Amino acid sequence: MSSKLVKTFISMLLCFLYIVKSEGQLKIGFYRSSCGLAEFIVKQEVRNGFIKDNGVAAGLVRMHFHDCFVRGCDGSVLIDSTPSNNAEKDVPPNNPSLRGFEVIDNAKKKLEALCKGVVSCADILAFAARDSVEITGGFGYDVPAGRRDGRVSLASEALSDLPPPTFDVNQLTQAFANKGLTQDEMALQFQHKREPGPTLDPMYAAQLKQQCPQGSNANLVVPMDPSSPAMTDVGYYRGVLLNRGLFTSDQTLLTIPRTRAQVVQNVQNPLIWMSKFGAAMVNMGKIGVLTGNDGEIRANCRVING
Repeated sequence: MSSKLVKTFISMLLCFLYIVKSEGQLKIGFYRSSCGLAEFIVKQEVRNGFIKDNGVAAGLVRMHFHDCFVRGCDGSVLIDSTPSNNAEKDVPPNNPSLRGFEVIDNAKKKLEALCKGVVSCADILAFAARDSVEITGGFGYDVPAGRRDGRVSLASEALSDLPPPTFDVNQLTQAFANKGLTQDEMALQFQHKREPGPTLDPMYAAQLKQQCPQGSNANLVVPMDPSSPAMTDVGYYRGVLLNRGLFTSDQTLLTIPRTRAQVVQNVQNPLIWMSKFGAAMVNMGKIGVLTGNDGEIRANCRVING
């Protein structure tokens, strides 16, 4: 199953130390003089991808999160495995569920033709996530740029750093705390687990199993939010309140008063949620960035230079 991951974040704000580390080094309009069409080209490729498959927008938002949560926002999730290294993208929860790599590839190809060696893959992914939110009805937001690309991508780190869908609220709280994130900043959707959580509405679970039967095509896509599968809205939270969150990590939001209150507030105030979501995406995109002379600008987002 794939999900509409745009809806799954209540708030992913950074801790103070991460903000201090990177806020002064990233800036809005970073490519204004060096590659003025950079953001326009990325937006165009997101639109092209969305026309072919509207689920790619949610996929790009999720990919940005999975990139930032492992080694920081350095584009390491885009790197292909080699005979000597198993990369992040090729293990659960990234494989086979991450989507949108072709959008990044297409944008990078055009940008290399126009501004060779200038725009990083990490920035392309951050721009693409923003454009995905906007194209699906969310609020647009300015993306500070200047990230550089990492040269390391390890499957073992994806396995250890991305919390599984079986985590309860306490385990999720600790996992996010390990990254400098608070309990209020924690609400993430997981997609690689195939069996629903124990609290899922039984009738809804039966309906999903009919749509996604055993032995079916692994590429079959069933939206987790059938009411508005291609929109950035608060439908995910409505589903959680109806016990339609597929996994333990969804419904666990209702198990303590603080996170339950957040879910209710998101449903009651969708415009406020959209505004906070945009701000949270900006802050999340600052986690552990490489800037200045660190890292590199990859010529191909899938391959480390040299």
